[in-house]
Amino acid sequence: MSALLLACRADARPATVPAPPSPEVAAVAAPAPVAPVVPAPVILDSPIPFGPERERLTVEYLSAHRTAALTGDAAQDTRMVPRVIVLHWTAGPTAKSAWNTFSAPTLSGRADLQGAGALNVGAHYLVDRDGTIERLFPEDRIVRHVIGLNHVAIGVENVGGGADLPLTAQQVTANAALVRWIAARQPITHLIGHLEYRGLEGTPYFEEKDPNYRTSKPDPGADFMEKVRAEVADLGLSGPPTR
Repeated sequence: MSALLLACRADARPATVPAPPSPEVAAVAAPAPVAPVVPAPVILDSPIPFGPERERLTVEYLSAHRTAALTGDAAQDTRMVPRVIVLHWTAGPTAKSAWNTFSAPTLSGRADLQGAGALNVGAHYLVDRDGTIERLFPEDRIVRHVIGLNHVAIGVENVGGGADLPLTAQQVTANAALVRWIAARQPITHLIGHLEYRGLEGTPYFEEKDPNYRTSKPDPGADFMEKVRAEVADLGLSGPPTR
């Protein structure tokens, strides 16, 4: 072997191996985790108009019932950032009858609610007995459906309910899919049934000026809530606080 080759080998240096990045650099360089895409369930649009009269009545209702002191533009705001999903039942036989009940801006009948304002009740979504989902109002509109929480709550009505028209397995599946899809897009923290709404009294979400304006509700039934919660347990949504 030549002296020149030996000299080259003697002077050879090992290849430089880059040092691993510091944890801080690695954290910055690592790609952010990608949130799973939640497919939207099939939803039929059946919009109820939110016209000037309904808007005016909503502002009046909020002014009469919210404990927060709202001034300026905020006092006229009928939009919200939803935090709670509330499941209901209609106690009626058809989606059409529910739509008709909600469609007028002014409340008709309902002696238990008349003294609390002229704004009609409603819900953002309506789930028929075969699991068909209809969208009635945009998710960010404030709709009257649950005392003390309307300003933070999306309402989901289920056609039927009670001993005569028990809610169906298809409605359980549809409610779970709808809750999952809403929670993937909105900052939802709680899933409750209408029968549980008073459990949120004393939390920052609950606002009702009149201490005597409360109702006792059975809907949509504890059994229905248990089944829907089991379907979406992985979301980690809270129910009413335990007392």
